[in-house]
Amino acid sequence: MLGRIFGGKKEPAISTPQESISKLRETEEMLMKKQDFLEKKIQSETATARANAASNKRVALQALKRKKTHEKQQQHIDGVLQTIEYQRQSLENAATNAEILAVMGTAAKAMKAAHKDMDVDQVHDLMEDIAEQQDVANEIAGAISNPIGFGNEIDESELLSELEALEEETINEKLITVGPTPTDNLGTRLPEAPKDTIPVRQAKKKEDDDMAELESWATS
Repeated sequence: MLGRIFGGKKEPAISTPQESISKLRETEEMLMKKQDFLEKKIQSETATARANAASNKRVALQALKRKKTHEKQQQHIDGVLQTIEYQRQSLENAATNAEILAVMGTAAKAMKAAHKDMDVDQVHDLMEDIAEQQDVANEIAGAISNPIGFGNEIDESELLSELEALEEETINEKLITVGPTPTDNLGTRLPEAPKDTIPVRQAKKKEDDDMAELESWATS
């Protein structure tokens, strides 16, 4: 009570997950910079010890001691970095899970509000009514598209028989109209025989006469 009146020590405000993650990352960056600095110091002390190993052992031993101290600090920072990294990853996972749960909760409430005025039995009844009305609409469409008063009483087999008779009649008419082949103009279509006789026999008779004349001249 007195603390409230005179202004007692206030409890620190709880940071949000994002603020804590940001601070952890800043701490990681600071420790990594310190590690880089220690690494340079270790390399420097190693170079000093190597340079004085033969000429000045006391300086070389002091350099090695400082090197060991820096290495222990570096190992300590390595452990702290692992712990901070693990804590940061856990906090990031927790924040992600919290966001996912919040979104899922909002979606569940929205779905509940959407289904507030719905009843499962009413939905089933509505779907049955829709299916029934669809059947009625199909019957009406079929009745309208069906011709009335003509066309339904005609037998298709009779139509096929009549079609065959017409085809046979058409073939007979074509056969009747086909007549004998005209021969009046046959002569005009054939080539004329040559009027001049080929003088084959006269040529042979002349050859025989020549041979007889030669034989007569040879025997005289």
